[in-house]
Amino acid sequence: MRGGLAHGAALFVAAVLAVVLLAGARASAQTPPGQALAFDRGKGNCLTCHDIKGGEAPGNLGPPLADMKARFPDRKELVAIVFDETRRNPQTVMPPFGRNLILTDGEIEAIVDFLYTR
Repeated sequence: MRGGLAHGAALFVAAVLAVVLLAGARASAQTPPGQALAFDRGKGNCLTCHDIKGGEAPGNLGPPLADMKARFPDRKELVAIVFDETRRNPQTVMPPFGRNLILTDGEIEAIVDFLYTR
């Protein structure tokens, strides 16, 4: 009897764990990689200076990142800004994310993809 109870409890724990893991996987699948990077305080960290729709506790040092596709119809220009805004504006306080190897080229592309949805 005791072995059956332990077996049942183990199956229950396994089922609960599977549900939790699947829910987490679904949440991750719904968050675009660029959004995760832009909102990650230890990586892209865009929210420290910018207001972005959907972000929590945004900063106001930089401009709001809204209507980005209309503001930057040439996607390469926005990629260049994220890569190294000091080339365009030497007085900027924005970190050169690409030049300083904070973000990879692929991560910058993912962030720009995400910003184009805002």
